[in-house]
Amino acid sequence: MNAATLESGPTTSIAAPVKGLVNRVGSIDAFRGFIMLLMLTEAMDIPGVAKSLPGNGFWTFVGHEFSHSSWIGCSLFDLIQPGFSFLVGVALPYSLARRATVGQPQWHRTLHAFARALVLIFLGVFLRSLDQPQTFWTFKDTLSQIGLGYGFLYLLALRSVRVQWVTFTIILISYWLLFALYPLPGPGFDWSHAGTSPDQLLPGFAGHWSLNTNPAWAFDVWFLNLFPQAHPFLYADDGGYCTLSFIPTLGTMILGLLVGDVLRSERSPLGKVRWLAVAGVIGLAGGWLLGALGICPVVKRIWTPSWVLFSGGWCLLILGGLYLIMDVWNRRDWAFPLKVVGMNSIAAYLMSWLFVGSISAALLRHLGHHVFEVFGRTYEPLLLGAGVMLVEWLILWWMSRRKIFLRI
Repeated sequence: MNAATLESGPTTSIAAPVKGLVNRVGSIDAFRGFIMLLMLTEAMDIPGVAKSLPGNGFWTFVGHEFSHSSWIGCSLFDLIQPGFSFLVGVALPYSLARRATVGQPQWHRTLHAFARALVLIFLGVFLRSLDQPQTFWTFKDTLSQIGLGYGFLYLLALRSVRVQWVTFTIILISYWLLFALYPLPGPGFDWSHAGTSPDQLLPGFAGHWSLNTNPAWAFDVWFLNLFPQAHPFLYADDGGYCTLSFIPTLGTMILGLLVGDVLRSERSPLGKVRWLAVAGVIGLAGGWLLGALGICPVVKRIWTPSWVLFSGGWCLLILGGLYLIMDVWNRRDWAFPLKVVGMNSIAAYLMSWLFVGSISAALLRHLGHHVFEVFGRTYEPLLLGAGVMLVEWLILWWMSRRKIFLRI
């Protein structure tokens, strides 16, 4: 899973002095740091450890929460990508206000926004291509998904809250109709070319949101084959992720944009917490109900409208809780480890792609396997991954001490 750099207030580029750091909303940095650390736990291979301990209730539960749901449902790990997307929207009003305050002209802000969008798209493609024989043209990772929608999000940030709410509603309804009106597989459907089978078709009306039989999959079969591919694209071999998910992902970012406006508003601090709590409960209940009634299943992999509401509800509640603790009660010291990561999320993200293998090899070379097998070989990946995460955090801490913050 991937991340995009986010702004929640005054920040700096590489090696620039940090100014106005006290004006940052601490809960946004902490939330971002929590999401980043959650993503970095991939180095610990928690699902693999859980599989090696069958019948253990604790590890079965933990393994599920640190894995992605196969289709319908939600785990803790599934909240990583919507958390990033949501925070992009939350941070945008702060970023635009800061740029306006320093006198940056509108045309410059617009150019920067669309340049950022392109960088995110192509950085996602570049990193996805690292272990490929040629450029791997795919646009389903978090960076590319955010980049595809970021320009639209910027334009919406310049409009009224009413326009933002209307656009959010239109996106969810239109995307639901796109799937609901798309025909179910007929007698001549080639299941082998879709990488699925009839028994994977969801029952009843929910069948319109099944794996590789939906309009988003059909779009990728056409769209991705316009690019040079090592092999003709037939279906995603990682579980149904698709390019068109950037449309409902934009809905998640708009929800964050609305929250950013609320946090910057003249509401009382407790009034902001109440807004976040009520909106979070409504989102959770609305998304769950749409899935329970069979109107729209909650599927993260194709980012169904019900998933936008359900995952958005969790994001609202988590941010609301952090805002209450850190920005209302002013209890911030405990979140220092999270903020170190959250303030340098793009650096942490790049480490997760580029350095995990090297750090693991270095730890094993210098410390030996026996250090990480102290509780048995079953737990070696867990301890080794924890060591990798510690090294990554120390690097980020060093960067923050030197006022080095990577931005796009």
